[in-house]
Amino acid sequence: MEMEEIPNRYVRPEIDAEPTIGNDVQPEIPTVDLSKLLDERSSEEESEKLHLACEEWGFFHLINHGVSGELIEKMKLDLIEFFKQPLEVKIRHSQLPGDIEGYGQAFVVSDEQKLDWADMFFLHTRPVSLRNMRFWSTQPPSFR
Repeated sequence: MEMEEIPNRYVRPEIDAEPTIGNDVQPEIPTVDLSKLLDERSSEEESEKLHLACEEWGFFHLINHGVSGELIEKMKLDLIEFFKQPLEVKIRHSQLPGDIEGYGQAFVVSDEQKLDWADMFFLHTRPVSLRNMRFWSTQPPSFR
């Protein structure tokens, strides 16, 4: 599929915004410690960090979550292989209307909405009872 020009849905008007930080400062992604969230002695302070990270950044780095680094790296490699597949294969795992689970774009509410230039893939993993295997690719075989 060859594209001559960028589809209008992905073109955003230029906005002259003031820089939020100087060129000499590197922002640090907020870190949230799950073990502190679960500990009643530190949960209030860590909850505030989580709140600020979500409100100001929209994401955070979670530490002390109990998932092995080996498993995380394996999942990253499987996702890289998933996204390398042809579009015809990936769309078999497309989101259903009004849902965010599966392959596609998150939070699309209208045909006129501006979209991010990105493929997304969201899966429920826990609790296991929420997993919808329709969205879980069989390629690569280790993905499931």
